[in-house]
Amino acid sequence: MTAVDLSGVSVAYNGSRVLREFTLHVGSGRWVCLIGPNGSGKTTALRAIAGVVGYQGTVRIGDAEPGALGRREIARAVAVVPQVPVIPGAMPVSDYVLMGRTPHIPYLGTENSRDREVTGAVLAQLDLAPLAHRRMGSLSGGELQRAVLARALVQEAPVLLLDEPTTGLDVGHQQQVLELVDGLRVSRELTVVSTMHDLTIAGQFADELVLLSGGRIAASGTARDVLTEPLIREHYGATVRVLHGEDGVVVIPVRTP
Repeated sequence: MTAVDLSGVSVAYNGSRVLREFTLHVGSGRWVCLIGPNGSGKTTALRAIAGVVGYQGTVRIGDAEPGALGRREIARAVAVVPQVPVIPGAMPVSDYVLMGRTPHIPYLGTENSRDREVTGAVLAQLDLAPLAHRRMGSLSGGELQRAVLARALVQEAPVLLLDEPTTGLDVGHQQQVLELVDGLRVSRELTVVSTMHDLTIAGQFADELVLLSGGRIAASGTARDVLTEPLIREHYGATVRVLHGEDGVVVIPVRTP
């Protein structure tokens, strides 16, 4: 298993800081979810971990710093499920998922039996084997999300980054995808860092929530620590009712008179 550590990380776009002195420890095998209003720096934090954006401070994936690694080495350590993936509509599902093996294939080389074996196993695990020959453009939202997740999983990276993994999914497919991720986190000993807008769902699945506001950490801890009416009102500008039950914390928007 691999831990993720960020210390004093700041990121600026066009001279404007969107992440400020961000420090975070994600223990091996844990799931940490970044929450916060739009523009709070959640996706930027994921990009810093993935090594695809310049930053000040320190980011470490296990014993390595992404900035000191090549792209193929980073891809062996970190798999990313983006919020808006590029989907080649005409490509068969099996070929799309197999592309996730690219970090393990030598330059100018081709996939081998090991690559095909890993791809087949992941397709089966995510119930995508019956869809292997379907075109990506023909998939439903839930099927497409599973295919994108499968491509990330065949990288066999110990760290999985999920940027709004339930965007565009109905409640049934949201639950299906997140239960699948949580099961894989346990069985594969993955370390997961995600962003999520749905506060109730975030609190149900993540071990820890980190509330970002204005590029800084406003609160962190369990769902009960972070999902409070005062914090949500202050940082989201929303009026909500927070209920505590056997299934966790439920956040309900309340209409104002």
